[in-house]
Amino acid sequence: MGHTLLAGQQPPAARKELFRIAARAGGLLGYMAVNTGAFPLAEAYCAEALELSRAIGDLDTELWACGTQSFAAYYAGRYDEADARAAAAVDRAPNHPQAIRLLVNGRARALGKLDDRAQAERAIGRALELSDQHDVAPGLTSCISFSPYGRARTLANALTARVALQDTRHVLRDAENLDDLVEKSDSAWSRSLVRLDVATAMLQQRAPDVEHAMSLGQQAITLASPLPISSVRQRSRDLYERAAPWRSRPAVREYGEQLRAWGCQFPPAEAG
Repeated sequence: MGHTLLAGQQPPAARKELFRIAARAGGLLGYMAVNTGAFPLAEAYCAEALELSRAIGDLDTELWACGTQSFAAYYAGRYDEADARAAAAVDRAPNHPQAIRLLVNGRARALGKLDDRAQAERAIGRALELSDQHDVAPGLTSCISFSPYGRARTLANALTARVALQDTRHVLRDAENLDDLVEKSDSAWSRSLVRLDVATAMLQQRAPDVEHAMSLGQQAITLASPLPISSVRQRSRDLYERAAPWRSRPAVREYGEQLRAWGCQFPPAEAG
């Protein structure tokens, strides 16, 4: 519908708003394409969002689309690219509120996977500084909102980065502080993902709590079962791989069985 309207003739103000709406629709479709594992489609939608937003000087939407490109590269396993895309967008507007998402969702998580602790912590710290400067919402804002990341959303992303860095003490402490806000979130996906991060951290401890970790993993699968997304699937599998040394334990076997049954119910989406 947006493209049909754009083919017509409207007053300049209405036309600018149509460009903005079409750009944001493309951005949202790109984000959800990542969640179905359709990475080439996500790239196409994000390219459209960028072209339309740049045509009207809509920096907010442009930076959000850049963040979604970084998000796509991260879940495609291209961590260097995920960091580079987010870093380039931050350089474009380093003090913009959208830089919070670019820093913590784009840079910090990718740098965690690249085992660059110093740069990841620097990105998290800068994201939190910007959160204070822009007086963002305290809660777990929606991951598909074009508003700036809320503080709890930023800290939840920092958890994921620190899980990759095996900073277990930091992960478990921050997760406990976030627990109330996470549990009040409307997003079952967010509640599921935080459980998976905490479960992984529990296996990384010097004295791993295998049973509790597997219980959290099962809760995460149950929460996400109605409509699982790529991030939940990936972290669920990662948790099971992390639990490999304890495969003989009943809790791990039960989690593996639930994971396999879930995988049969929701086969992976085509990435092409």
